Amino acid sequence: IIKQKRNLSQYSSIIDVESEQERIRTSINQEQKEAKEALDSLNLQQSCLNSEISDAQGTLTNLKDEITVVQDSVEIQSFGLYEPKYDFGTSAEYKDKLDEIRTEQKNMIKYETAIVCTTEWTVNNRKSEGQRMTKKNIKLMARAFNGECDSIISKVRYNNYYSIEKRIQSVYKAINKLGESNACSIQEEYLNLKLNELRLVHEYAEKRQIEMEEQRRIREQIRDEERALREIEKAKQEVEKEEQRYQKALDKARQEIEEATGARQDKLQSEIERLNELLLETQANKERAMSRAQMTKSGHVYVISNIGSFGENVYKIGMTRRLEPTDRVRELGDASVPFRFDIHAMIYSENAPELENEIHRVLEKRSVNRINTRKEFFNVSLDEIENIVTEQDVNAEFVRIPDAKEFRETQLILAAEMEAV
Repeated sequence: IIKQKRNLSQYSSIIDVESEQERIRTSINQEQKEAKEALDSLNLQQSCLNSEISDAQGTLTNLKDEITVVQDSVEIQSFGLYEPKYDFGTSAEYKDKLDEIRTEQKNMIKYETAIVCTTEWTVNNRKSEGQRMTKKNIKLMARAFNGECDSIISKVRYNNYYSIEKRIQSVYKAINKLGESNACSIQEEYLNLKLNELRLVHEYAEKRQIEMEEQRRIREQIRDEERALREIEKAKQEVEKEEQRYQKALDKARQEIEEATGARQDKLQSEIERLNELLLETQANKERAMSRAQMTKSGHVYVISNIGSFGENVYKIGMTRRLEPTDRVRELGDASVPFRFDIHAMIYSENAPELENEIHRVLEKRSVNRINTRKEFFNVSLDEIENIVTEQDVNAEFVRIPDAKEFRETQLILAAEMEAV
């Protein structure tokens, strides 16, 4: 036994090593497990952070867009309203001038005066290689500048002219900065042509919009005139039918009275007198209808409001030649506004356009839309309108308080709903 123990003692160190190795393996496995868990946790955190970064970038983009809108709005106030430089009468004149400026740009490119190089370069001791390099650099600068300008100019709107102008100037400076190492630069004359192009594109678009508005107004006026003429023609035909009917009845009564006696004769005489009056009235109506058709300027000037849509002391003052002028007012309130218009005055005039224009002239600085006065809305009191009409020696009755039935009933419903909450 002692001998066996002695033999076993020879292997004790080996057994201890194996035990230690097992312990180390267990420890390493545990550390690997913990490291993997830590790595998984870090990956999850990174994924969450990436998601947050993506959301933050989206928010930043939206904020930048909002800032651009605000900056454009601020620029209108800080720079003042855009003052047209050319002020041509028609959009065609703007287009002609625009074509002229673009031709000047092409000529500067063609004759190599748009971008110039002040150094005569040599490459591999060869001037021809240097010239080829210079032309390549100039071509790249021209493409970059023209491309940027085309893109920027296409974005010009009524409210961002000055910011667009600044962007073109910034592009001009940036590209020239890049060209300094090669002694190449875009000439200021070429920049000015681009700025002139920007002005023309902006003013051309504005003029086109004004012309389209004017064309719409003229088409609407033509439709109103045609409708008025149809109404007048219809009224004239109806009056002519009545005239024929009364004339026929009168002729019959006159024939019968020749053979009648006593009470019958008296009754027919009264009928003849009544028919004569009706016939005279019908003939007068016919004359008025014919006169109205010939008087192309006769019509009604209306003064209407819509407090539910525009608030107090905002009135639309327009003109119509309709026989039933209230039809025009109903059309205005059909779809474009939430509530119907209320009529404050319907003024007949033999020269309605002149009366309307005079009222508009006096109230020019009270126009709600100072750019497009054809909208015919004015921020003014009813007393002021009445005074202007009176000064034109025109008698008219004005309704002071608008009915505004739908608006007032809507307000009552809203008030009841608020109380119920």
